[in-house]
Amino acid sequence: MSSTTTTTGQAHHHAQTPSRALSAARTTATAARVLRQLRHDPRTIALMLLVPCLMLVLLRYVFDSSPRTFDNIGASLLGIFPLITMFLVTSIATLRERTSGTLERLLALPLGKGDLIAGYALAFGALAIVQSALATGLALWLLDLDVTGSPWLLLLVALLDALLGTALGLFVSAFAASEFQAVQFMPAVIFPQLLLCGLFTARANMHPVLEAVSDVLPMSYAVDGMNEVLHHTDMTATFLRDVLIVAGCAVLVLGLGAATLRRRTA
Repeated sequence: MSSTTTTTGQAHHHAQTPSRALSAARTTATAARVLRQLRHDPRTIALMLLVPCLMLVLLRYVFDSSPRTFDNIGASLLGIFPLITMFLVTSIATLRERTSGTLERLLALPLGKGDLIAGYALAFGALAIVQSALATGLALWLLDLDVTGSPWLLLLVALLDALLGTALGLFVSAFAASEFQAVQFMPAVIFPQLLLCGLFTARANMHPVLEAVSDVLPMSYAVDGMNEVLHHTDMTATFLRDVLIVAGCAVLVLGLGAATLRRRTA
């Protein structure tokens, strides 16, 4: 009797414990569910796809009398705008899943944390591709952004920046209890990187302490990668280093997001 009870309890325990192995089927199913939900949220889609484009248009005509200024900073902002919007949308969308109880119900199924995070990354990554393609095409062919390198390399950096924003949004959502708190993480996570990334002045001209801090911030390498495309016709070793660092940071932060994801809302 005791043995039977133990066996039954073990079976029940295994049935309730989500599989820890990452599954392509569970990941794609999660991504499809997220995309279906987003399809019914036109405001979020507009924020992700249109706002970076509108910001680039605004910036172009702010510097209407100085096109070279737009050329100098437009490439950098082509990576920064998608990163910021994807961070904002992803952190709020993931938090909404938790506060509504959806996240807790999903993790009660045979769905591991890695499946959930990877599914979200896949869904928002697909939108990041569209977002980056729209912003890059607009900047190059309608706003006449003058770059020396290949447009495909510019698109690659913009996409990696958007994916990094997605990863950061998924990560910080684990520490917010409300959508307002998720938005409050922007000054802590995004603004310091924005100030220290080299957009306003070369990082080498900063105070040595700030330069050292900027050397460990991923947005610095996103801007550096854009500048490499802006000034060089071919893929340089520095460009390759920059994109690998941005991609590596995105993967690292996604792993941290999976590790810190809480099963319960409280």
